Amino acid sequence: MKILALDVGEKRIGVARADSDTRIAVPVGFIEVNGSEWQEIAKVARLNSTSFFVLGLPRSNDGNETAQSLYVRQFAKKMVERIPGVKIRFQDESLTSVVAEERLKSRKKRYEKGEVDAEAASIILQDFLESLGRDTAMPSSPDAQNYMESNGARLNSWSSGDSTERLQGAANLAKREADKVKLNAKKAKHKMKTTTKWISGLIILAIIGLAAAGVAMFIRDQRYKDYAEQFAQIEANMQAEVFDFTIKPGETISDIKDNLVELGYSTTEVEAALNADYNFAFLQNRPDGASLEGYLYGETHEFYKNTPVGEIIETYLAGMERVITENELEVKYAAQGLSLFEGITLASVVQKEAPSGEQPTVAQIFLTRLSYGIPLGSDVTVSYAIDQIDPNRQIYADNQAALSVDSCYNTRLYTGLPCGPISNPGLSALLAVAEPSDTSYLYFLTGDDGMMYYSYTEAEHIQNIASHCRDLCNISL
Repeated sequence: MKILALDVGEKRIGVARADSDTRIAVPVGFIEVNGSEWQEIAKVARLNSTSFFVLGLPRSNDGNETAQSLYVRQFAKKMVERIPGVKIRFQDESLTSVVAEERLKSRKKRYEKGEVDAEAASIILQDFLESLGRDTAMPSSPDAQNYMESNGARLNSWSSGDSTERLQGAANLAKREADKVKLNAKKAKHKMKTTTKWISGLIILAIIGLAAAGVAMFIRDQRYKDYAEQFAQIEANMQAEVFDFTIKPGETISDIKDNLVELGYSTTEVEAALNADYNFAFLQNRPDGASLEGYLYGETHEFYKNTPVGEIIETYLAGMERVITENELEVKYAAQGLSLFEGITLASVVQKEAPSGEQPTVAQIFLTRLSYGIPLGSDVTVSYAIDQIDPNRQIYADNQAALSVDSCYNTRLYTGLPCGPISNPGLSALLAVAEPSDTSYLYFLTGDDGMMYYSYTEAEHIQNIASHCRDLCNISL
């Protein structure tokens, strides 16, 4: 699970991120506080596929909250109101900006103020991760937060060592007084007897003071141990509230729906979430009535039990947004003469037709066929077409009937791309369409041995079918 940290200021907000597995915090950047910070925070959350935030909470030197602490708490309240599903934890911070600036000075001569904020956020996040311990899971409930926050004050009070410091100070004072008396004793031997009594008494006092300090330290360490055990139990309980959900490359909306229902979500709420509107720019160029097919990026995420289906769907849409942005897919698809929707549609076909290593060549063949006005001739698009109208194959019982189905997804019957994606493509398929092989084949097939066979002419293709695809090419659609 990914975690984000914010160093909240009135002009800038430093941002850092970490993964719950590696637990190494790294600075990401900063956000200007200019009215659009909420959209920017939500965007960062989507790009990192997380709703978990740690906010630095300032305190004074005596451990009390300050006016800046109140500002951060009010900021957190607004976050919850403006970013649905966000989960916030506070982490005490002290002099993080000073330490952050020292770190930057050691690495570079010039840096922006925003870099200091980002570095400070990474320190806050690292402190949070280390406070939980290496073997504990991430907290996932408000009760855990309240527990940590209420006990955090007590831990800070113990770590400040009020009782220990007083006892240690008393012991040091006694030791100094003993040294003074010892020195005076050398100058006045006639007072040796009295002085010796004072020395003995003060040394004993020093020993008692040191012993008391040791006892206080033992008590403090024992309390730390008790708190650690309580935290471990809480974290173990919270871990049971988390589940993994995976969308595999090549799965369809129908597959995803079935998997969510199997987890315990109702068919009604799953369908409502899959048909809802989501505020992502890359969804805007879809044709009217288009579903989310093709736009749920295949990967695994952790979710809390009872997470609304809409939040789950939004997480996978955020994954697609990240992939599109990081790989400049819109620009690369345009270079191939495709819109983003068309590129994703073709990638969904490539995903179903070929393993990752062969996908760039298969993409090249389809792109070449499109440029020549030749039907793509993809059987997987025909299968998808029938799945929409006759999933049990009661009407289209044989391949001859299937290949004649009158559907805009039937690329055997119609030229051009199918009318929409037929699966949710993975990264390799998306990139294959963006960067196809530098070849000029027109035909391909998967042989009975699982190997891909390519050809330039129809005659060569027919020969490849006869030589390599006697069984697989006859499997019913």
